[in-house]
Amino acid sequence: MHQPAPFRGEANTSLAHILAHAIESSDKPKHQIAREVGIHRETLLRVMRGDRPIGLDEAARVLDVCGAFPRASMILALAGQEDLACEWMRSEMGEFLEDFFTALPGQLERTLGRRVEDLRPRWANGTSQLVARMLAKHIDDFVGRDISMALPR
Repeated sequence: MHQPAPFRGEANTSLAHILAHAIESSDKPKHQIAREVGIHRETLLRVMRGDRPIGLDEAARVLDVCGAFPRASMILALAGQEDLACEWMRSEMGEFLEDFFTALPGQLERTLGRRVEDLRPRWANGTSQLVARMLAKHIDDFVGRDISMALPR
C-alpha cells in the first residue's frame, strides 16, 4: 500500500533529528561546522532543535561537513528510517546506499526503457526483499571464495 510522504513539519523534524546526530557525533565543534556550512552558529542550533526549517541543499552541506553521506542519510530520514540514517550515515552501508540511490534511477531507465511504465507500486516491497536476498547471496559467495582461497590445497 502506498505510504503518504511526510508532511513538511514531519520532514523538518526528521531532518533535524539526523542533523543533530551528525553534528553531535562529529569530531568538529559546532562553530566550525556552522562556518564551513556558511550559516551562523545560532542558526545551526535552531536547525538542530527543529525550530528552523532547513532546505535539502543546506541539510546536505551540514551532513557533508560532518562526514556523513548526505543523500543516503536524507533519503532514509525522509522515508521514516531516522534510526538507520543515524546508524549508517558514516558507515560503508551509508556509502553503499549513497551510490545505490544515485545509480538506481539511471539503471532502471537503461534496463527497463519504456517498460518502466509497466512497473506497479505494489511490487516495491517484494522487489526490495529480492534485492536484499540477492545482496546476501552475493556476500555469501564472496565469503565462500575468500575462505576457499585461504585453505591449503
